[in-house]
Amino acid sequence: QVHLVESGGGLVQAGDSLRISCAASGLVFRNYAMGWFRQAPGKEREFVAAIDWTGNTRYYGDSVLGRFAISKDNTNDIVNLQMNRLKPDDTAVYYCAAPRQARSFAQATTSRFYDFWGQGTQVTVSS
Repeated sequence: QVHLVESGGGLVQAGDSLRISCAASGLVFRNYAMGWFRQAPGKEREFVAAIDWTGNTRYYGDSVLGRFAISKDNTNDIVNLQMNRLKPDDTAVYYCAAPRQARSFAQATTSRFYDFWGQGTQVTVSS
């Protein structure tokens, strides 16, 4: 059974940096792409970042491009999201996600690419 557990969220000020992590179990982590999404109150879930199974290809949402960085630790089965220059608009619950099977990574910016989701970690950025 696949489990994804996010950690590292919290309350920070605008301009600060924060790293959140997602620990995966129940899958051969090195063989899978991973993604991050976020959802703010009253808004739809938004794509944040994705990394392919090799770790060589990354996609980012337009609102985080140049500020956030996704990385994959295949030794410890963890995917990290380094968030820099945080803004109040980044306030949301952040979810990591994994697919059930190998799919075209070109679809990794969409939620339908993923089958497993973590419970989320809250990130709050004060102005």
